[in-house]
Amino acid sequence: MEILSSRTLLISPDPEALTAFYRDRLRLAVAREYPGGTVFHAGTGLIEIPAHMAATAAGETGDVLWLQVRDIAATREALAAEQVPIVAEPETKPWGLIEMTVADPDGRRLIVVEIPADHPLRRDVRG
Repeated sequence: MEILSSRTLLISPDPEALTAFYRDRLRLAVAREYPGGTVFHAGTGLIEIPAHMAATAAGETGDVLWLQVRDIAATREALAAEQVPIVAEPETKPWGLIEMTVADPDGRRLIVVEIPADHPLRRDVRG
């Protein structure tokens, strides 16, 4: 599987406090903010705190890997052929990304993402 980019998602029962910690106390630079989340630079990696994926009231948290691929349909077929558990089939989310979820042997979620050509993340914003 060819990975174009990746990030670690930190799921929290209090995403605002966690965002403040990484932004204000660790002073990580913000790579991107969007309605419902913040992505931070972390060396050569990225850390995302997605408020729209807040932990349950029971306080369950977890690690989620976000893996960008070139072609989600081809990736889905390759992963299925390798008997990787597909938790959620590819679908276009309200925010415009095509996402599917798979699981590793420990049950950790991996969100596999294709960014469509017309999505704002793919636009060249240079003047």
